[in-house]
Amino acid sequence: MDIAVCVKQIPDPNTPGELDPTTHRLRREGVDAVLDPGDEFGIEAGLALAEAHGGEVRVVSMGPERSVEAIRKALAMGAAGGVLVADPALVGADALTTARVLAAAIRRGPFDLVITSTESTDGYTGVVPQAIAELLGIPAVTFARSVSFDGSTLTVRRQTENGTETVEAGLPCVLSVTAGVNAPRYPSLRGIMAARSKPLDRLSLNDLDVQLGEVDQEIVRVEPAPQRKGGEVVADDGTGAQRILELLRQAKVI
Repeated sequence: MDIAVCVKQIPDPNTPGELDPTTHRLRREGVDAVLDPGDEFGIEAGLALAEAHGGEVRVVSMGPERSVEAIRKALAMGAAGGVLVADPALVGADALTTARVLAAAIRRGPFDLVITSTESTDGYTGVVPQAIAELLGIPAVTFARSVSFDGSTLTVRRQTENGTETVEAGLPCVLSVTAGVNAPRYPSLRGIMAARSKPLDRLSLNDLDVQLGEVDQEIVRVEPAPQRKGGEVVADDGTGAQRILELLRQAKVI
């Protein structure tokens, strides 16, 4: 089984995030950066499937050159190789552009399964996995809480608004996993040493069969969220129930 896992390097979520005063984007230069914690669950899911059924895990990332650090951690966990797409033209890329680039990079190598997190910790768009599936022309199974494979069919218990549901899918497909799907392994010293010799391909847009328009997304203004106003205290003087009903109707709850 050939498994591609999408990963991303992000500013350390354990430190306060800062916005660039000019671009209004999250500041990434000069700050500590780590492998997105959500991606560790996807890496572990891929490694577990490869170990149980044979095959290899390849990690794919888009970002600046320093994103190699995140890929190296995935390699230290056990991934067999990595791909980094780094290009100045991708600075400020939106979710659709990101999906197009990742799909083109994934398409370059053999794949039976593509694994992602449900969303990145620094972006929270939550649409890239489904967009990758559409661009690759394969199904997407999202919000996986558990995953099993019998050699031909992937069985996924996925999180929903009302609880869970079980979905079966053939390969190839895109699978997005939640933080509850497994417990990611820690890189061993042996794995860290081995990561240095594993293949890591660096690509630019010229290396990919992908057509992109100009990345012209612009954040015009950022404003702080308004502080929460104090609520109304309803005295129980015999009319309290009626006043609560009025407030609920105003809020369109009832």
